[in-house]
Amino acid sequence: MSSSWQTAEGPFVGQRRRCVFGSTGQVRLGREFTSKVLLDWGLSTEELVDEDVRLIVSELVSNACLHAGGPEELVLVLAEDRIRIEVLDEGEGCPEPRSPHNSSRPGGHGLHIVGRLSADWGVTPHEGGKAVWAEVELPPRLG
Repeated sequence: MSSSWQTAEGPFVGQRRRCVFGSTGQVRLGREFTSKVLLDWGLSTEELVDEDVRLIVSELVSNACLHAGGPEELVLVLAEDRIRIEVLDEGEGCPEPRSPHNSSRPGGHGLHIVGRLSADWGVTPHEGGKAVWAEVELPPRLG
């Protein structure tokens, strides 16, 4: 399936989009922002990419709400072969998947989901907080 990001050095490669959060509706806002950006980049037709990226955004924003006092910002970056998702917050500490993971119990699944859907994920400290990030690989270019 052809989309605009697949052209040679497409016009969107290297773009960085930011969403600054308010105090309510952060998960919904993150998902809606992500959907609009993916549509703008021509990736909304890439169903698995769209669903995976939106689910990762939901999990990372939810974790920031539950464990870090809420997210400050969501950043999406389009590279040639992947999308990088960053959720910035002022929380301390480094999130880690719950161990042992028990899929039959409620809660504690977010980072396991992020790990399954992403090519890589991690945490980058910054002054006043951290960025929790994940990268999702894009399908191979066509032509």
